[in-house]
Amino acid sequence: MITSYMKFVIPMPLEATSEQYARLCALRAVFAQACNRLAPEVQQSRVWNRVTLHHLYYHTLRTQFPDLGAQMVCNAIYAVSKMARLIYQHPKSPYSEGIRGGAALPLMRFSDSCPVYFDWHTLSIKSKQLSLFTMDGRMHFELALNPAKRKVFERAKLREIVLKERPDCRFDLTFYLESVDAVANAGLAVNTLPNTPPAGFPAASNAKANTPDAKNVETNTVETKLAFNVDPSPRSAEPSFISTLVPDYVSIEGSP
Repeated sequence: MITSYMKFVIPMPLEATSEQYARLCALRAVFAQACNRLAPEVQQSRVWNRVTLHHLYYHTLRTQFPDLGAQMVCNAIYAVSKMARLIYQHPKSPYSEGIRGGAALPLMRFSDSCPVYFDWHTLSIKSKQLSLFTMDGRMHFELALNPAKRKVFERAKLREIVLKERPDCRFDLTFYLESVDAVANAGLAVNTLPNTPPAGFPAASNAKANTPDAKNVETNTVETKLAFNVDPSPRSAEPSFISTLVPDYVSIEGSP
């Protein structure tokens, strides 16, 4: 039997005080700065493989952004790698390396409103409490996690944890998990996104990059097929691609 992969989305609003809100905004601003420090290197080198970027730039970013912490620097590299694969490698992107050939690639720029990526190193859930990394120490929130939802966290494969601000100036943590069986066994009704990338990002692909040495290919990942309604003409492809996939917190400097 063939089972298709599904993305399960569990949002968690954070009831932050004004002081906690300020700390989360500060973390987000430095996270965006780290992304923008790395983005020109990706543009110039044409390398966006996450592991390679880590080897090349982790120590530089760690030195330049000491308050961000080791794991958050890794998460910033992850964010830039994923966005670069979308913009520079996706076959429908007017900015892709395959279309531009040897021409200069455009520059990605992350706004201060960009999401922050967490993982189980920078976030933990114990009993009824959620613990988040910030640059001023761990921040704690009371968490009402029912047994069914807790079972999902214990069994499902975590894809991403994204912190993003809502229009009403409140933060949400959104957990993107992947496991049909875990959710079914828990008897929990959650949002599902079949074959849809979280937060504007496509899942990593096993397809080879456009370079001969496949320098930008992520290994040991699940390929997700994405469906786009994009006109093949360059003029209509650009706005359709941007409006469909590129989130509003990323600007692209340089026309295709």
